[in-house]
Amino acid sequence: MDSAEAAGGTRLQGVGVSPGRAAGPTVRLAAGVPEPPLRRSPAAPEDSEAALTTAADAVATELRARAQTLTGTAKEVLETTAQIATDPTLIKDARQRITTERVSPERALWEAAAAVAAQFEELGGYFAERVRDVHDVRDRIVARLTGVPTPGVPARTEPFILVAQDLAPADTAQLDPAVVRGLITAEGGPTSHTAILARALGIPAVVGLGEAAALIVEGAVIVVDGGSGAVVLVPTSEEVAQASEHHEARTFSGRGATSDGHRVELLANVGEVAQAEPAAAAGAEGVGLFRTEFCFLDRDTEPSIDEQVEAYGTVLAAFAGKKVVVRTLDAGADKPMPFLNPTDEANPALGVRGFRTSWKNPDVLENQLAAIATAAAAHSAQVWVMAPMVSRVGEAEEFVAACARHGLETAGVMVEVPSAALLAGPILARAAFASIGTNDLTQYTLAADRLLGALAPLSTPWDPAVLSLIRTTCEGGQAQSRPVGVCGEAAADPALAAVLVGMGVTSLSMTPRALGDVAAVLAATSLEQCRRAATLALGTDNADAARLTARDALPALAELGL
Repeated sequence: MDSAEAAGGTRLQGVGVSPGRAAGPTVRLAAGVPEPPLRRSPAAPEDSEAALTTAADAVATELRARAQTLTGTAKEVLETTAQIATDPTLIKDARQRITTERVSPERALWEAAAAVAAQFEELGGYFAERVRDVHDVRDRIVARLTGVPTPGVPARTEPFILVAQDLAPADTAQLDPAVVRGLITAEGGPTSHTAILARALGIPAVVGLGEAAALIVEGAVIVVDGGSGAVVLVPTSEEVAQASEHHEARTFSGRGATSDGHRVELLANVGEVAQAEPAAAAGAEGVGLFRTEFCFLDRDTEPSIDEQVEAYGTVLAAFAGKKVVVRTLDAGADKPMPFLNPTDEANPALGVRGFRTSWKNPDVLENQLAAIATAAAAHSAQVWVMAPMVSRVGEAEEFVAACARHGLETAGVMVEVPSAALLAGPILARAAFASIGTNDLTQYTLAADRLLGALAPLSTPWDPAVLSLIRTTCEGGQAQSRPVGVCGEAAADPALAAVLVGMGVTSLSMTPRALGDVAAVLAATSLEQCRRAATLALGTDNADAARLTARDALPALAELGL
């Protein structure tokens, strides 16, 4: 990462993933537990096995208890981590090592976790993302077995800036915004768990600092700018004072528009039933992405139509009279489902996922559309439906026809692959709308797995190639008089939101926590300013230049502390 001398002192440049400024003394994340020595255990194998089971159950119980105090993504993350703590494969392997090798329970668990992590790394995709969770669970269980402090976020009462190589999802989910005022990691990218959860919590965050993170001195007062990605190591007193002002979350009036009245729908992403009411309470104009996978995950068979109707209906009821864009099942890649996806795909991200699962399992899609139609008929929400992973014009035609069979008239597609962006005109001659999933569009454009930490520098929607494809999609929508929205993480970035509007995006869907900031920037920025920022960003040749150039053209960001 680049560092440069600037007014006020040395600055490091990372990737800003959660806007806002914060100042405070730095605290480094406690190191993980040391690797247990390889030696024969004096305890009887049955006693060691009992100790292992007790420790694993205690860790799982603690994580589940904490999960019950949370909602949304944070709750989901802790529940997933708790499942790993008592995973039969992990515990069975460790018990076997205790019996055959007569090692201590902590050593057996350490080796078993290494084996599971290696398997996950080899599988890639969703499983590779779980490697960090496996290591986190390993450290928690070993800490209990050996009596050392559990690694993780330090318990402090005074506000501080947390610095870490990376954060386990379980640690990020439990951050208290009142104490952890800012977050810096050496690893990670815009779509990592750390970034997504930091945005949901409203904690200014900079990730991807790389080796430059070692320059941050423990206990030193620094400034973090989660919008620009800058970390000021030697800030002036004025910079500290400005960044120390703790801003409460901005509220959203429920109507998005630029300063000159150009309308932009500001919607919420909803991934489970429990997220619907908070999203509505935050003022969201509707739901721009209703992820339906929660009905299907962790199951060996598809849910019944009645189960789906009940789940979908709860979300539709929270947005009576408002638009709700329902995405059909996005199975595959990082969301494998045994009843739909092949288990032997060499590269799941490029495999049978999204709409492609309907090729061999058309009944699953037909049942889901029937459930959506039934739920829609029982509620007043304006239900739109879209298919994920559409890459050809013919697929758009097939999906629109399938929706029509169930009386679902407003059928659209997600634009997540370059082919869909380049063919946006012909696709939108068939489909009623498009919604750009910037997370996947970035991944497929740069050929960089968005779950692979080593490729985090490539996982940014600010890349001019990605921006160009978004502009092409908008041009296709304008040619057909069809709306084009964005529902990826890019929509939650106030600076990028303005650029997207300048390119012709008509709606932005995001985590509810980001609605106030995005609305504030748009309300203080004219459509012409948005267009100028977009033109400048598109004229650059790298992501950093695009982001910095656009920010310079949007004075409202600095005025609002974003």
